[in-house]
Amino acid sequence: MRSVSPSQLDTVRSEDDVFVLDVRPESDYQRGHIDGSYNAPVYHELRSGETDALNAYLDDIPTEAEVVTVCKAGVVAKTATQTLDARGYDVATLTGGYMGWRQYEKNTLVYRIASVLSRLRP
Repeated sequence: MRSVSPSQLDTVRSEDDVFVLDVRPESDYQRGHIDGSYNAPVYHELRSGETDALNAYLDDIPTEAEVVTVCKAGVVAKTATQTLDARGYDVATLTGGYMGWRQYEKNTLVYRIASVLSRLRP
């Protein structure tokens, strides 16, 4: 299963062939989200293993685009990634989820340390 870092997503998200799928609850999405992302509020269902909840949104997810899934911290988005991958989508998970994205946007010390550590891991 693939993942992309916030900086990688920031580099490619301006391209038309990247679709950011935010699976967080609508209330979380309304409080803040990645510009241009699409909200499919199935976080709680995916968290409890109900992957079929994503089926209601499949018509809105382009099959020709790379899909990047986003949740709060990146854990539940992995379930969405696995589900979409099994259906033939080109899909990856945003490392750190929306919290990681916010750390990236603010260029926090936590994000900078995590970035260095991720490059050191094989």
